[in-house]
Amino acid sequence: MSTSLAQLLTATAAEHGDRPALKLDDSVLNYAFLNEAASRVAGLLKEKGIAPGDRVGIMLPNVPYFGAAYYGILRAGGVVVPMNVLLKGREVAFYLKDSGAKAVFAWHGFAEAAETGAAEAGAEVIPVMPGEFEQLLMAAPRAPEDEPRTGDDTAVILYTSGTTGTPKGAELTHDNLRQNCTVTARTLIGVSEEDVILGALPLFHSFGQTCGLNAAIAHGACLTLIPRFDPAKALEIIARDRVTVLEGVPTMYHAMLNAPGHEDADTSSLRVCVTGGSAMPGEIMKQFEQAFDCMILEGYGLSETSPVASFNHPDAERKAGSIGTPIAGVEMKVVDDDGADVEQGGVGEIVIRGHNVMKGYWGRPDATADVMRDGWFATGDMATVDEDGYFFIVDRKKDMIIRGGYNVYPREIEEVLYEHPAVSEVAVVGVPDDSLGEEVAAAVVLKTGAEASADDLRAYARERVAAYKYPRQIWFSEALPKGPTGKILKREIKAPEALE
Repeated sequence: MSTSLAQLLTATAAEHGDRPALKLDDSVLNYAFLNEAASRVAGLLKEKGIAPGDRVGIMLPNVPYFGAAYYGILRAGGVVVPMNVLLKGREVAFYLKDSGAKAVFAWHGFAEAAETGAAEAGAEVIPVMPGEFEQLLMAAPRAPEDEPRTGDDTAVILYTSGTTGTPKGAELTHDNLRQNCTVTARTLIGVSEEDVILGALPLFHSFGQTCGLNAAIAHGACLTLIPRFDPAKALEIIARDRVTVLEGVPTMYHAMLNAPGHEDADTSSLRVCVTGGSAMPGEIMKQFEQAFDCMILEGYGLSETSPVASFNHPDAERKAGSIGTPIAGVEMKVVDDDGADVEQGGVGEIVIRGHNVMKGYWGRPDATADVMRDGWFATGDMATVDEDGYFFIVDRKKDMIIRGGYNVYPREIEEVLYEHPAVSEVAVVGVPDDSLGEEVAAAVVLKTGAEASADDLRAYARERVAAYKYPRQIWFSEALPKGPTGKILKREIKAPEALE
């Protein structure tokens, strides 16, 4: 029996063909139309010689064409390789060559980089230009049914951000993605055909695919899209489309909280807000919930876990600062460097096993072996677990600062600094120190119109954390570097030569 992820669309289109599936301002695709478009994409690919198991790239922003290409590739039995539209030519070439992709759907606005990379990789570019792409699909034959795939076949190769070395492609299977989106949408978010989900998360990212696109399609909901996140636009769409489910990374919530005129925004339709991708500062969560009269549920996961692994369940106690408990079908625990279980309350590395864990890294058995240990995926994230089984992220293992032999977890210091009334954003990093090995440092963005000196912030932190933890070095920035999902990129934060 085929368990292709494409059947999410096939089944929903049969039941809810007239309901809106994907929306972009005034443009609305219902499920019947989206299903037809995906069938034509599959027919087009088959005409081009794409066979089951072949890889096909998608280099599109958050537009309805993404959904047609995504499910069309899956319907043809292909493997989706989602790519950031902001990639340069050499980066496109790497993704296409590494995955062995035969073709790539490329947005007209980013065609030059796509064409440069595809030429180097020997892949065909299928341009996506509004109006012209529709004509291309209408001329293509329909694929009458989904190409049979087994649950263990690879559906998507999702490249990690590449914080160390070149990016690695996580092979996510049809079962991985189907079960993760079903469990998350049905039991945690409670998605139904009556919901409108804000599609602000990039669809090339696992969070946007599983909790946005796939969750909506599986349950007949409407996904209303934002091609490029803008906080004022997001608040406008929430009011205009009566959005019921808001999903975003912490920096998106921070941006909406600080958007001009946010006090007048109508967010009364919101039923639930979901955050993940990076740790949500407790102060931002508290302020957002107070400002918009809503509840935020924080979850946790990685590209390699499809991505959701744990969640603050809506029918259970929600603990501030916690990433909740494992979702159904998933196990989590914290272990020491030798793989032994850490006693309750102790800090250890999170390891995960369950239906959500990837098949492995594409073409990288060495890298796969590094993270897979007796069936458990080692995340590199450090955490503690309380007496009720709730997990609390301490920090990334690689982000931990060792100052004079003492472990300092940046997130703890960031949480303290976020409580300062003048601080808008902060990132705590380690900088080299001749005598201590590393020193604790902080890059800070102040709120508009607020004032605070480095001495002010040092004193504030020193009163609240142990003497070895507070940041001795502090500098101010207009903005912090962020990745495509809005996650703060600590690896790109460099201390200025002259520090306060």
